[in-house]
Amino acid sequence: MLEEEKRLGVVADGEQLPDKGGQWLQKARLIMVGKPRDLQDQTLFHSVSLVAFLAWVGLGADGLSSSCYGPSESFGHLGIHASYLAVFLGLAIAGTVFVIAACYSHIIEEFPSGGGGYLVASKLLSNRIGVISGCALLVDYVLTITVSIAAAGDAVFSLLGENWVTWKLPCEYGAIVALIVLNLRGVKESVQILMPVFILFLITHAILILGSIGLHLGSAGEVAHAVTTGLRENASDPKVGIFGILGILLYAYSMGSGTYTGLEAVSNSMPVMREPRVATAKKTMRYMAWSLALTASGLIVAYLLLHIQAPKEGDPETMNGLLAKDFVRVIGLPGWGATAFVLATLLSEGTLLFVAAQAGFIDGPRVLGYMAHDSWMPRWFANLSERLATHNGILLMGISALTALWYTAGSTTMLVLFYSINVFITFSLSMIGMCRHWWEIRHENRLWVKRLALFAFGTVLCVGILISNVWMKWKDGGWLTLAVTSSLVIIAYLIHYYYQGIGLKLKKLDETLTKLVALPDPNEADPDPAKPTAVILVGGYSGLGVHTMLNSIRFVPGHFSNFVFVSVGVVDSGNFKGSGAVEDLRQYTEDNLAKYVALSRSLGMPAASFAAIGTDAVDVLEEVCLEVSQAFPKSTFFAGQLVFHKETWVDRLLHNQTAFSLQRRLQWAGFPMVILPCRVR
Repeated sequence: MLEEEKRLGVVADGEQLPDKGGQWLQKARLIMVGKPRDLQDQTLFHSVSLVAFLAWVGLGADGLSSSCYGPSESFGHLGIHASYLAVFLGLAIAGTVFVIAACYSHIIEEFPSGGGGYLVASKLLSNRIGVISGCALLVDYVLTITVSIAAAGDAVFSLLGENWVTWKLPCEYGAIVALIVLNLRGVKESVQILMPVFILFLITHAILILGSIGLHLGSAGEVAHAVTTGLRENASDPKVGIFGILGILLYAYSMGSGTYTGLEAVSNSMPVMREPRVATAKKTMRYMAWSLALTASGLIVAYLLLHIQAPKEGDPETMNGLLAKDFVRVIGLPGWGATAFVLATLLSEGTLLFVAAQAGFIDGPRVLGYMAHDSWMPRWFANLSERLATHNGILLMGISALTALWYTAGSTTMLVLFYSINVFITFSLSMIGMCRHWWEIRHENRLWVKRLALFAFGTVLCVGILISNVWMKWKDGGWLTLAVTSSLVIIAYLIHYYYQGIGLKLKKLDETLTKLVALPDPNEADPDPAKPTAVILVGGYSGLGVHTMLNSIRFVPGHFSNFVFVSVGVVDSGNFKGSGAVEDLRQYTEDNLAKYVALSRSLGMPAASFAAIGTDAVDVLEEVCLEVSQAFPKSTFFAGQLVFHKETWVDRLLHNQTAFSLQRRLQWAGFPMVILPCRVR
């Protein structure tokens, strides 16, 4: 009879048929993503965190890779004035990098738990301004992925010739998909795999810049003479003048503002820093600032010394490619050596740009998680996968980047237009917030004058770059990135308004049901496993949990003799911020369960509790429920679920379906589970 039941797909309670299709999917998933992290491992945070060097590789690549297009964009807009203004442009770029990096080092000190520009603006200005900063960062990180991959495609396919151009866009799509899979495995693994590329870029570009400068050390006087002569002649020229020179320099400086994107990455990613986090993060900031400042300004000087001209429109060559080819010609490398160096330089650029897309996948989902934790985005974006990766955010960033790549057809020129505006919205709001902070604590800290002066200068610098970017790029497409960001801000406000409304209604339930009058003589007896048991699945101690408990009694009056409360502490991007985070969450979960047990006993019912910690509530709850069913064979499982009078797609999108997912699994395993409604009008 049993064999016949199995043939028909019918099994006994608690018995499950093997799912061969599911097993194959599980194996494929393990190969791509890796094994789940063990949350019981005391060294877990240490194993997934990054030392300063690895953080520099994973986060600094975003800023360093901008030297592949930012300096050349600036230098190209100097035109015929490059001979005397390039030096000042290089100094301005390096100075800006150091100012922004110094400001963010102090932001790290004030906000060691992370959050970056989103948290700074939220805490120091207001939540409503903070969400603008957060949305600007999200759009910026999508563009970080897209522009990095598009520029990498330009660099690599410029070497392959016109016959391969049709494959450029499909390969860029494939690169984004590969990065999605790589990041689903975890931050540290993705960084370690890409580290050789980062080192190759540093070596080739150090040779290129130092070699170009070394070849022209003897002509330093000629360069200085050209600078002074050019300044004097153009300042006295009525067609140019002093203000004209300043305008040309400012225009070129603004057009290369994409150079500074990525400097905020460390402050957004504090949770992945190795302890001591602040010290590690500040060391990472120093690595980032010096490498970017020297590379960006060094390339501009190299363009000047080797007389590199901006390629004509439609020319597949890049300025860095022209620089590398001219450099090997000047030093007289033999044919094979010259070809090898040029290939290594350009391929390292292309692959570093691929690495730079990492910043979008590391920081974008993290900012999204912070916003979800604060109810500005759907809350399931705060969830972590078994690999402790913000998997929902990674998928969203990847899909958005694919969309942006499709919309622009992989045009780096168009993407760079959109790119730098949003990051300077965040920079500006962060600087303004820190100015306010240091002014408010001026009587408490003797350093306030120096810090306020630094952030005031940073504010003027960032706001000036933001205004000039919007003004100069508006007609060319700058309006579109502002429109996208504004739309995202509006969506965030609507989501927050929705959650606030639900929260107010649940607060009334909390105020009513969490203050039930207890009996003077609680029942301290242990639950009897042989008797019918109501297993209540709860979250924190709330009116919804108490409502579910009381409704289970009303559901079958006089039937249950025991209560068992089950809760899972979900590790997400909001609470996984340090080595003690998992243990703190466990303690918090057990404390809440103790309140339910105490309430049940005070109402005369024997009670017990089961707690667990995990990243996927449904998976862990299923395991715990199966464990409870072994200890209490006559169990019936209950869960509460918000039910809306007229449910819409918005309700389904913004609320998880944990109860229904778990019900399907338990019923398939042969155990009864009842979902009790909590009506929300």
